[in-house]
Formats: sequence, C-alpha cells, structure tokens
Amino acid sequence: QVLLSESGGGLVQSGGSLRLSCAASGRRFSDYSVAWFRQAPGKAREFVATINWNDFGTKYAESVKGRFTIARNNAENTASLQMSSLKPEDTAVYYCAAYSTGRYDSVNVWRYWGQGTQVTVSS
Repeated sequence: QVLLSESGGGLVQSGGSLRLSCAASGRRFSDYSVAWFRQAPGKAREFVATINWNDFGTKYAESVKGRFTIARNNAENTASLQMSSLKPEDTAVYYCAAYSTGRYDSVNVWRYWGQGTQVTVSS
C-alpha cells in the first residue's frame, strides 16, 4: 500500500513557474514508477509525465515537453514536477500516481493516487 499526497499548487501568472511535490508513504515506493496526471474542469484526466522506478527514465506529454520536468528522490520517498513557462491551458488539478500495471499514459493502469493539488494559471 502506498499513500500519496501532493502539494505546491497555487495561482500563478502566465509564464510563471511552480513546483509540485508528491510525498509517499509505504515501503515500496522506490519499486514503483511514478506519474503526474492532470484534470481540467469538464475534461478527462490526462497524462503529463512519468519517471521509471529503476533507470529514472522519463516521458512527457507533448503539450508539456520542454517546460515540465519530473524527478524523484527514493531516499526521501518523494517525487516532483517542476513546471515552467506556464500557460492558462495548464490550469487543472494535478495528481500524483504510482505503480503502473500497463501503458504509462493510461489513467486506468495506475494503482495509487493522491488527492490532487490545484494549479491555476492566469492570463
């Protein structure tokens, strides 16, 4: 069992930056891949970024590539999402997820989820 808790969301102007954190409890966090998803009002939850548990390889959605950076610290049981050059269309609730059982960009394959943190980008 892994419990995830996100923090770091808030209101930022377009072009600004935010750093989201995901704190995990549970002894096997280092064995799991981690991902960030987001969900805007009235839209489906969508993949943002993921980082592997073993080689720390990363993948990003095209919409955030070059602007967002995912990282993890297994010693501290944390993951992060550094977001730069934010745009109004990045406004969403951001969720941390862990333990994928399939294709990384599918919502349905992630077993553990945090409660989400709101990110609002004003124009």
